[in-house]
Amino acid sequence: MTGAAAFQWGEYREALLFLGTAGIVAPLFHRLRVSPILGFLLAGAALGPFGLGRLAQRHESLAAFALGDLEGVAKIAEFGLVFLLFMIGLELSWERLARMRLLVFGLGLSQVFLCGGALAAAGVFWAGLGAAPAALLGAALAMSSTAIVIPLLAERRRLTRAAGRAAFSVLLLQDLMVAPLLFLISFLSDAQVESEGLKALLAFLPALAAMAALIVAGRLLLRPLFHLVAAAQSIELFTAASLLVIIGAGVASAAAGFSMGLGAFIAGLLLAETEFRREIEVTIEPFKGLLLGLFFVSVGAGLDFGRVIDDLHQVLVIALGLVAAKTTIVFLLGRAFRMQRRVAAETALLLAPGGEFAFILVGAAIAAGVLPKGLGADAMLAVTLGLFILPGLARLGEWINPGRRPQDDEAEFAHLAPESEIAAGQVVIVGYGRVGALIGEMLSRHGIPFVAVDNSAKLVAEKRDRGVDIYWGNCMRREFLMRLGVAQARALVVTVENPHAAQEIVRLAHQERADMAIVARARDARHATHLYELGASDAIPETIEASLQLAETVLVDLGVPMGYVIASIHEKRDEYRKLLQPTGEEARKRADRASTRLLELKKRRARPAPEGETEGSEGEG
Repeated sequence: MTGAAAFQWGEYREALLFLGTAGIVAPLFHRLRVSPILGFLLAGAALGPFGLGRLAQRHESLAAFALGDLEGVAKIAEFGLVFLLFMIGLELSWERLARMRLLVFGLGLSQVFLCGGALAAAGVFWAGLGAAPAALLGAALAMSSTAIVIPLLAERRRLTRAAGRAAFSVLLLQDLMVAPLLFLISFLSDAQVESEGLKALLAFLPALAAMAALIVAGRLLLRPLFHLVAAAQSIELFTAASLLVIIGAGVASAAAGFSMGLGAFIAGLLLAETEFRREIEVTIEPFKGLLLGLFFVSVGAGLDFGRVIDDLHQVLVIALGLVAAKTTIVFLLGRAFRMQRRVAAETALLLAPGGEFAFILVGAAIAAGVLPKGLGADAMLAVTLGLFILPGLARLGEWINPGRRPQDDEAEFAHLAPESEIAAGQVVIVGYGRVGALIGEMLSRHGIPFVAVDNSAKLVAEKRDRGVDIYWGNCMRREFLMRLGVAQARALVVTVENPHAAQEIVRLAHQERADMAIVARARDARHATHLYELGASDAIPETIEASLQLAETVLVDLGVPMGYVIASIHEKRDEYRKLLQPTGEEARKRADRASTRLLELKKRRARPAPEGETEGSEGEG
């Protein structure tokens, strides 16, 4: 029995250790206001074969808590970068690039080429590499950490400051460069690349043709596939389809001779302009977060303390030289692009260490035989050490550049801002059937921009083809509302027919933005009262509004002057509003009771109801 238990623990040890680490590290480091990625790196180093694993050689009892199958973990962890590349492709747009073109294609390209060139020169003269491997290593080390820098800036509310936007622009360009670099590795790994250039290119044409076929197939099939899945009104099927696209595109890309990440990146680009973009982001985000966490655990576990000590001189030279060279070059580039000294210094410190893509680029280059294994391993160790000190560098940059007022940065660097959320500054209409469409038409007539959401795939496709800015998704999910950008919206209009769905959407939106105008469609007076309790600014009961309109028509037909009729109708509407709106202690008690009712309703549902019955378009209503 003991042997069987030990066997089962050994089979699932890595998975259980990682899940336990994620459950402890992420909340702990979030509470400490430190990037969880640093925690994953530390946990990997502690649990890896060069940490606890080495102690387990002397004390067998510790072996159960050490990561043993590092190669198996690394294979699964690679999907973290695959999912990250997919999300990067999903978030890109031509408008975004155009708005930030000065820093993206100016500062960003300059940073990659100058830093890559300087590091490549060091590889040639110091390590004795050939021109092509040195250029590849230099480009890989020129990358910075999107996965750490962006969360650090967001947590410290510096993403909208001058240095944050400059760093974001450079990171965006670096993300764009990953795909060409992966292609370059595949090209250099071909045995015929040393022959004449034309012959080598011809030998690589089948792979290019396969990639072109993947792109064409994606453009033709992806949107119809998601329309078909969305029409089934099943979250499980939608999740399965999203995972199938990412992994399928990655496998197809790998079969063509490229990396899996390149195929996932292309799949993200193809889905970026579809109405399913935000729902896919919400669906994939947990998988990306967990797999990326596993990736950093595997990176930390690969930190060989013995090798660091044995090759201390070379590892430190690479690590310190990398940080010093990139800091100097980025600072000088920032000054050339007319940044203030303090802004340029903070930007340089944020971008100084290497990034997560260096691992996949250097690892792929080693596997392809393009880079020597020893030098590549030392380079990855140097990048790992740089990731450990990145939070400290970010704090140093913030100390150097306390900055002006945020409003000054907003005014001066507004054109360099990261892509705003879809709903920023617009009215959000949830439910775009007859009622929602009429509201949208009136908003357009008055020049007020809006974005619509519905969970009817057929309706969304029809309206989108007519030019309506509409997306498919489930607004009863808090994550979807956040991705949509409700926190920056001008107002929210809820027209869904299902009462419970309307209440949940109003509750979530009010919790996120208590000051936002929320206008909701109510079934009757009682439903309107519940909506007011949950935070609606105005709740319009269908029965009362229909009665008022009938009364207005009758009075006009009887010859009462129109002005008096309109005034009396408005007066009566205000009376009803005052009756329906709770005040004072009663409002607080009702809000507590309403929240309790909604929570109890959720608990009673053993299985979520089909979205078409909870949050869909109002249909004939």
